[in-house]
Amino acid sequence: MNLPEIIPVPIGLKERSIPDIQSKVDTRQLAIDQVGIRAIRHPVKVRDRSHGEQYTIATFNMYVGLPHNFKGTHMSRFVEVLNDHDNVISIQSFREIVKEVANKLDSETSRIEMTFPYFLDKAAPVTGVMSLVDYEVTLYGDLDKEEVSITTSVVVPVTSLCPCSKEISDYGAHNQRSHVTITVRTDGFVWLEELVQLAENNASSQLYGLLKRPDEKFVTEQAYDNPKFVEDMVRDIAGQLIEDERIIAYTVESENFESIHNHSAYARISGVKQAQNGSLRIVE
Repeated sequence: MNLPEIIPVPIGLKERSIPDIQSKVDTRQLAIDQVGIRAIRHPVKVRDRSHGEQYTIATFNMYVGLPHNFKGTHMSRFVEVLNDHDNVISIQSFREIVKEVANKLDSETSRIEMTFPYFLDKAAPVTGVMSLVDYEVTLYGDLDKEEVSITTSVVVPVTSLCPCSKEISDYGAHNQRSHVTITVRTDGFVWLEELVQLAENNASSQLYGLLKRPDEKFVTEQAYDNPKFVEDMVRDIAGQLIEDERIIAYTVESENFESIHNHSAYARISGVKQAQNGSLRIVE
């Protein structure tokens, strides 16, 4: 069999012959708020209060702002930034990556969203049997005017039991799995575990990966003795976030995936703390 002849092309000639379309000037006078890549996965390392650190896989969305006179951005440079960090990114290096993306793509603004599963060991409430529970964590990094702000969001699955159903029923009450999402900006270090515990402690009951019969009895009765509307959960959590001096802005959401309705129940509350006469006040 005769193979086709391969003729090498000098590197310099290759570079001169390949046009860079993205760098051309655009004349439509329309800047783009965000342009970049989405849903790229990369290994990350996260601080773990119990074990020091844990390794997981994050999904990244990465954007920069594009000035009106630029035709396009160089998408490959986003991937280059990720790969420049020894194949493992930490929360500590996340802030620097937000800056690097903007610098590498000649932009004044950038945004990175890093979403990953975070695992915690949990002991069943009666038997103490251990199991893992995963929580969805997202870090949002925004660069604007050379300042980087980091926002942390944690989705915590819990159980909620309806106070109205309990009140009007001769026996029983409808309950369901709920997702409580706590999103905060902080002035000081806050463990992910603290946000998880805050949500779980203000639900009707926690969720566990593994329960034996004595544990099931306990969590069922605990939920019945501690009914919560979505409104109750977001208010109780927000009240504690307001008291935490490390929290400078917060959003609390609760969504109940109703067991007797073909829809969800939802509530949201948010606030920003501002300094005033040496104290903090909440600005809605």
